Amino acid sequence: MDLRDKQVLNGSWNSCTLLELASKGFELLYQPEVVRLYLSILTESQNFNTLEAAAGALQNLSAGNWTWSTYIRATVRKERGLPVLVELLQSDSDKVVRAVSIALRNLSMDRRNKDLIGSYAMGELVRNLPSRQQRSSKNLEEDTVVAVLNTIHEIITDSSENARSLIQTQGIQKLVAISKSRCRDGYSTIDHREKERKYKANDNMGDASEKEPLKNDTNRKTINRSNRASVTLVDARDPKPQPVDSWV
Repeated sequence: MDLRDKQVLNGSWNSCTLLELASKGFELLYQPEVVRLYLSILTESQNFNTLEAAAGALQNLSAGNWTWSTYIRATVRKERGLPVLVELLQSDSDKVVRAVSIALRNLSMDRRNKDLIGSYAMGELVRNLPSRQQRSSKNLEEDTVVAVLNTIHEIITDSSENARSLIQTQGIQKLVAISKSRCRDGYSTIDHREKERKYKANDNMGDASEKEPLKNDTNRKTINRSNRASVTLVDARDPKPQPVDSWV
């Protein structure tokens, strides 16, 4: 009796299992099982490049409307990955915030993810937007601010509750400030030549960190996960994990 026959008998077999059993070669790179690996990296790593890469992987896997992206979006929720990503919105690294924001945007294409992200992540997203007093919170690049705006747009679309959360977190005021700033000076955070120099410097730093991928960044503000309240992105209507096929 093979694995599939055993799963059929004990009731654990589903369409996702069938696809996993039939997968081979490069197809193994986008199986729902790899979500656990990426979430483990996002939880344990202190390296900006590693965090960006792991968030970027989830971002790519959850993009679009193909079959596997649907399963990936559901699996991230099932594996309690949403609070991990929301916490990383507090990062001082521009590239980490950008990758996480886009990942959350793609994950919110799942309706239940959208409701949870809108309820628990809106405050962190809004805090990363520029205000009237400063161009960009934490000196984020313009591309990162745009990524945050796209995520907010996705989670408030067709959701009155999420739109209400945007209002309650003072997000409307920041959107108005961004609009006025853009009308005044094109919303350019820094000179383009300075931006090019900064990207080149970041590339050189990236080369160095590739040689030592596990070395901690001493300039990074460490998030003490043990002393702060955890973000619980769990659907109150369904507190217990369910098989993957019931989440989609």
